[in-house]
This record gives sequence, structure tokens and C-alpha cells, in this order.
Amino acid sequence: MGSTFDSSEASKHVPQTSLVIVVETSDAMGDQKRHKILMVSDFFYPNFGGVENHIYYLSQCLLKLSHKVVVLTHAYGNHSGVRYMTGGLKVYYIPWKPFLMQNTLPTFYGTLPIMRTILIREKITLVHGHQAFSTLCHEALMHARTMGYKVVFTDHSLYGFADVGSIHMNKVLQFTLADVSQAICVSHTSKENTVLRLGLPPEKVFVIPNAVDTAMFRPAPEKLSQDEIVIVVISRLVYRKGADLLVEVIPEDLVRFIVGGDGPKRMRLEEMREKNSLHDRVEMLGVVPHARVQSVLISGHIFLNSSLTEAFCIAILEAASCGLLTVSTRVGGVPEVLPNDMIVLAEPDPSDMVRAITKAISILPKIDPQVMHLRMKKLYSWHDVAKRTEIVYDRALGCPN
Repeated sequence: MGSTFDSSEASKHVPQTSLVIVVETSDAMGDQKRHKILMVSDFFYPNFGGVENHIYYLSQCLLKLSHKVVVLTHAYGNHSGVRYMTGGLKVYYIPWKPFLMQNTLPTFYGTLPIMRTILIREKITLVHGHQAFSTLCHEALMHARTMGYKVVFTDHSLYGFADVGSIHMNKVLQFTLADVSQAICVSHTSKENTVLRLGLPPEKVFVIPNAVDTAMFRPAPEKLSQDEIVIVVISRLVYRKGADLLVEVIPEDLVRFIVGGDGPKRMRLEEMREKNSLHDRVEMLGVVPHARVQSVLISGHIFLNSSLTEAFCIAILEAASCGLLTVSTRVGGVPEVLPNDMIVLAEPDPSDMVRAITKAISILPKIDPQVMHLRMKKLYSWHDVAKRTEIVYDRALGCPN
């Protein structure tokens, strides 16, 4: 007799086989969505600034979204080799010393061996460079594209078109970013500037703003008395940040000023204070550690930003999160940062800034720091920034070579 087909035996095995196939497929899909990102910049902790904060907070949120993130920067003092930060963030401090303004000396191919080793060891799928002034960023993007990796670039600053420095920088950027997969800017003004300077297709450039850690920057428990108005300035005291404007504005206002920060223009502010005998109402704090910024901010009523150029000012977000009304110059991407009832804008002119400060003092009684803090919580979130950046990574990996 011929053999008979046992349908009951077959039914025992078919569902099990189908189940195994489904599980394997879903695991494969989950692995594809998980990015392995290398963040590269000359600017990172222990140095402090807007770019450093952006890279750190973005990396932490991407880690929470189950992506792998590794940071590559140059050595800072005794920070050399491999370090681990909060949340298991791995940082490579390669043994390159800064050459000028925390930038490493351009070598073009000197960094290739160590970058190649890191890219292969960490099984990186995408390289994300930060800041146009970063030599390490440009070399990493160039080497990554040579090796066939997808690259994303974030521009944190605005640059001109006419001066010698800007012309040279724009040529370098056009060369290193000629084959960039996607680009990110922190404001719409910054996007226009980047597209015009670098000749990138506008559809390749995305706008994702910075954010603020509202858990760290909280207002004072009780609203400050307005018997004496206090204006806070926390900034690098350099020409680009409008330190010369402060020299003209401070003597005109009969209020108290707290100035935090250091730089080559600090001497001019010290001379102005001495010349006008303003020691009783102008307090110079010098360098303010990032951990102390919140305690300085909540000691004032108004935050003053006098920048001459700014793509997106994180300091304004930190001040608003602490419940301070902001007075700022109307430059770059600053008008995009806050709603009109939370900021008073002025032209970068001493008389117009004095007018804006007077207007801000008149509307201070209407400001509730706690309400302002809650509004900032809804407006800006690093988790939202990470989710939007994740979409750019997906787009970059989908780009044809």
C-alpha cells in the first residue's frame, strides 16, 4: 500500500514555523530602525557653550530612543582617551591638542586612521558633524563619505559673504559639504544663510531649533520684589556678542546690572564702570560655571542679550525658562525664538536698546515667572528635538550614494 499523508502531523509544525518567521522579521525591522551615530565636533564638555549643550542633550535623548550614540572630540587637558558620561554616553577624546579657539590644526588626512578605527569598532551607520568652525567635524565628514557612510551636518552659526574670513570659510564648507546627505539648521534665518553660502539644495536642509532643560532652569520659588530692577547679562564678552553695545547702554540706565562672562572685551566694561563710578550698581562676576547659571538668572528681572549676530540664542531660552523677561537685539534668528509677549526686541543701537529696556520695565508687573516657565516647557523640549533629528537620520540613510 502507498504511504498516506497525515494532515494532523503537518498542522502541528506549520504554525510553529510561521511564528518563527514572523519573530525574526520583526527583530530585523527593529534593528534597521536603530541608528548607530557618531557625533563629531571640536566643541564638547568640559568646554561649555551652546554647541556643547546641544550635542550632549541631543545624544542623551537619542540614547533614550534606543539608538547608539558615540561622541568624538579632541583632548581637553587631562580628558584624553575614552570616557563614559551619564546614560552610558561614550566619548572619544582623541590625543589632538587645540590649535586656535578650541579647534584642532587642520591635517586633512592625519585623523583618518583613528577615525576609521572608531567607525569600524563602533559599527557606526551615520556620522553627524556639528559647527562650521570645527576642523575635526569637516575632516570626519570628508573621511566618512570617502568610506561610504551617510553624513549629516548641523550649522549652529550665521556667517557673512563679504569679509575675508567668511569668504575663506564658505569655500572650505562648499568643499567639505559637497556630498553631505542632509543638513540641519537651528532657525529659518540660519537655513537661508546656509543655503545661500554653501549652495545646498533647500530640500536637503531641515530646521530644528535648540531646546532648554526646563528641569534645570526653574524660576525662583517666590517672585522678586520690583523695588530695585536687576538686569542680568550672561555672555562671552567679545565683539560678536555685542560687548561694545553694553559699554554704551549700561551708563544710560538707572538700574542694577549683573554681568557674567569673560573675554577680551571685559577690560572695556571694567573701564566704563570705573569711569562712571558704577561699582554700586554694576556687578562683574567673571566666568560663571554652567551649574551656577540658574542661580544667577533668578536674581534678576530682565535678561539682556546684545548680540550682533545669532543663529539661535540658547541663553534666551534659559532666561525665559527661569521666568525672566528678555530684551534682545533684533538680529539673525532671535525673533524666531520667543513669542512677542515674552521678549522686547531692539535694533543693535544703544539708544534703541535703552528704549527697549524702558519698555520692558513698564511691562514687568504683568510677567508671571511660573506661567512663563510652564509655557517654555510646552514650547521647547530636547526629546522633541531628538524625534525630529531621528527623521532626518532616516532621510539621510535613504539617500542614494
